[in-house]
Amino acid sequence: MELSIKISTEVKSFEMIDKIEEAIRIFFPTWMGDKNSYEEEKFPSTRDDFVLVGEIDSVELFFEKLREQKILDTAFDAMTINLENDKTSFSISRQSALSEKVSFVLEERILGGTIDISISKQGLGKWFEQQTWHDGRNSIPRSFGDELTMKSDGEPQEWFENV
Repeated sequence: MELSIKISTEVKSFEMIDKIEEAIRIFFPTWMGDKNSYEEEKFPSTRDDFVLVGEIDSVELFFEKLREQKILDTAFDAMTINLENDKTSFSISRQSALSEKVSFVLEERILGGTIDISISKQGLGKWFEQQTWHDGRNSIPRSFGDELTMKSDGEPQEWFENV
């Protein structure tokens, strides 16, 4: 199974589509949303809410930003919480993206909406380990599903008690 990456976001009737697309392209510059799913309108909008979807072929810039922010372990955990059968999905904040910051969303509702990312690839857990590797893992190794993984609600595991 080759790397498959789908990016989607729910667009509310009152939201500006160009700002939403800008937020997504901060981390995923090659993303092109399905232009058939909406029509630009002038204020006041009469359109219904809809989901804007597109596919990309690389997440390199996204991982570069994770490295810059020094949140590779948090990202590893957040991206693998829902990993099953070489597929996962996770969300990041659109509002944070506009500030070029990655903020993972673990709760359902968030101000400003979310960018929803679905990834599938054979050996995805191992691939995430490789993509988020850093020198600190020489001292405290990590792997998909280990006892150091954050809890599903985002609460941390106390790693120093497990080492």
